[in-house]
Amino acid sequence: MSPLLLALWPLFALIVAGYLLRRSDFPGEAFWPGAERLNYFVLFPALLLSSLATAPLDNPALPRLALAVLLALGLGWLGLLALRRLRGWPAARFGAIVQGALRFNTYLGLATVGSLFGAAGLTLAALMLALLVPAVNVLSVWALSAERGVSVRGLLLPIARNPLILACLGGALLNLSGLGLPGGSERLLGLLAAASLPLGLLCVGAALRPDQLRGEGPALLANSLARLLLMPLLAFGVARALALPAMESTLLVLFFALPTAPTAYVLTRQLGGDSHLMAGIITLQTLLAALSLPLLLGWLS
Repeated sequence: MSPLLLALWPLFALIVAGYLLRRSDFPGEAFWPGAERLNYFVLFPALLLSSLATAPLDNPALPRLALAVLLALGLGWLGLLALRRLRGWPAARFGAIVQGALRFNTYLGLATVGSLFGAAGLTLAALMLALLVPAVNVLSVWALSAERGVSVRGLLLPIARNPLILACLGGALLNLSGLGLPGGSERLLGLLAAASLPLGLLCVGAALRPDQLRGEGPALLANSLARLLLMPLLAFGVARALALPAMESTLLVLFFALPTAPTAYVLTRQLGGDSHLMAGIITLQTLLAALSLPLLLGWLS
């Protein structure tokens, strides 16, 4: 078995395990919402905070990687706006399509980066998340609210309350202040962080809804191809244009090749979007990514 498959198959095995556990009602339906909240508000922020608090923020790779992230995301957003003008999608549908094309499964992304590149890759990935998470959240809220209008407060409030963004800010402040993680706090955060990715992948599997794949076949397939094929090709073109080194190019393409985030379903329901379409997009992209990610990363390597 190739090193790439050895790194990836345990991640998808955890996703499948989460789906099977929920289908068998173990350890009970009430477990999964609590597990998702624990991971989202405690364990995953601990991982981001610890990664950024000790990251070398003077790394010369950061400015060019930040430029690449924002350029690829901006080009993708402009393409989606042009499609909306052409197709006349209402905000409820456009919001689901935008999230399917631009949002990404953070748990799967960091688990893949950790398996392939270790601590060095996780540090760069955490810095990418510090840019991607707020930008994608703003675009998602705007897309879902475009027809009824959205205030600056309505755009920024979800970002200000986002625990992942707060963790990134906290880690950067600890780093820049020179405090770091003293007094054994690095060990504490490391223990919390170690539980985050396995639990997150189990929750991804538990959130799959195969019954939501019916009735929207062409739209689901088109959105999945856009996310899993066109967006990584766009990111690859940006990486080549900016002459990024190999690891940075792989990280950029990887984060634009990940399936969309399961949390997109929650935001879609909260803002009155097409939740049936969103659930189908999440499920189909996650299933297809088991094939597309190994092929894409193998091609890059």
